[in-house]
Amino acid sequence: MTTSAPRALAPDLARGAMLLAIAFAHAPLYVLAIDHGPLAANRIALAFHDLFVGNHARPMFAFLFGYALVQMLERRTSRGDDPADVRAMLRRRGLWLIVFGTAHLLLVPIDILAAYGVASLVLVGLLRVRDRTLLWVGALTLIPGTLLSGLPLLLALPQGLTTFDIGALTLPAGGDTGSLYLERLPGAPIGTFVGTVLVTPGVIAGMWAARRGLLEAPERHRAFLIRAVVVTMVISCLGALPSVLAQTGLWQPSTTAALWTAAMLQPLTGYFGGFGMAGAIALIALRAARTRGPLTTAVVALGQRSMTFYLFQSVAFMAVFAPIALGLHDRVGLSGALVVATLVWLMSLGAAELMRRRGLRGPAESLLRRLVSGGTTRSKAPAST
Repeated sequence: MTTSAPRALAPDLARGAMLLAIAFAHAPLYVLAIDHGPLAANRIALAFHDLFVGNHARPMFAFLFGYALVQMLERRTSRGDDPADVRAMLRRRGLWLIVFGTAHLLLVPIDILAAYGVASLVLVGLLRVRDRTLLWVGALTLIPGTLLSGLPLLLALPQGLTTFDIGALTLPAGGDTGSLYLERLPGAPIGTFVGTVLVTPGVIAGMWAARRGLLEAPERHRAFLIRAVVVTMVISCLGALPSVLAQTGLWQPSTTAALWTAAMLQPLTGYFGGFGMAGAIALIALRAARTRGPLTTAVVALGQRSMTFYLFQSVAFMAVFAPIALGLHDRVGLSGALVVATLVWLMSLGAAELMRRRGLRGPAESLLRRLVSGGTTRSKAPAST
C-alpha cells in the first residue's frame, strides 16, 4: 500500500498567517472614520498598517497562490498525469474561482477570488516557460501593478486623506440584498481586471519560488532565505516610510515628484515585503517543525482551509460593521478595526483546529475540488504534516 508524502509545513503555516494579514488589510475598509477614537492609537495603527500590511498582504496571498499552482502541477505529474491535462484542470479551477468570486459579491462589494481565477487562466501557460522568461514577465508586470495600486494614495495625499478615506466600502444600510448584488455586478469585470493586474507579480514570484522548493525545504535554502528576508523587508519598510510620514501628517509632499514618489514607492516595495513575509514564515517553520506546539498545529489547520476562512472573514466583518447588523462601521477607528480583525482571525483559528480534530476539510475547498473534478470527494481533512 502506498502512502502520500507528508505535507510540507511552511506553505500551510504561511497561508494560516496570511489570513491574519488579509484580515488586517480588509477590516479597515469597513470603517467610515478611521480617526475615530484615540489619535495616538490610530496613528500607530496607520504606521503599522503601511509598514507591514498595506500592499503586503495581497502580494503574500498572490505569492502563495502561485506557489500552489506549481505544487499542484508537480504533485499530479509525479503520479503520472499528463502535464497538459493538469494545466487544463488548473484552468477549470480558475473558472470556478471566478464563479466563487462573483457569488462572494453577495456578501461584500470587494472580492479577490475572481482575480485569482483570471490569473489562473492567463498565467498557467507560464508553468512551461524557462526561469529567465518567468522573471522577465514578473518584472514587467510590476509596472502596471504598482501604478494601479498606488493610484488611491496618489489621490489621497494632496487632500490630506489616507487610502482608507478613499477606499472605504459602502455598506448596505438596508433594503433588498438581491438589488444590492445586481448593482455591484456591472462593476465586477473592472474590479476583477484591476485585481488581476495587482496580483500577477506575486503569482509569478510564487511560481519561481516553488520551482526551487523554497517553502517545502527551507532547511536547504536557509542562507538564501535569511538574506532574501532581510533585504526585502528593509526595502519594503524604507519604501513605505514616505507614505507613513505623509499620512500621519509628519511630512507633506511639496512637489509633484515627491507626491509620486511617496504614492508609488509604497506599493512597489510592498510587493517585496509580501515576498519577504512568506520567506520569514518559512524560516519560522524550521523551528516550528521541531517543536510543533498547539499554536503551530492550529495555524497549519487554518492554512489548509484558507479559502473557507477567507470567506468567513467577509461574513464576520459584515456582522460586526454593517449598519443592518452590529453597525460598528462608524464607531471604531483604524486601531479598533485591527482589534476586530485579530479577534476574527482568532475565531477562525479555533474553528479550524476544531475541524482538524474532527477530520473535516474546509467546505469551500471540498466544494471547489468536487466542481473541478466533476465528481465527489470525501470531506476529510488533509493528512497532518
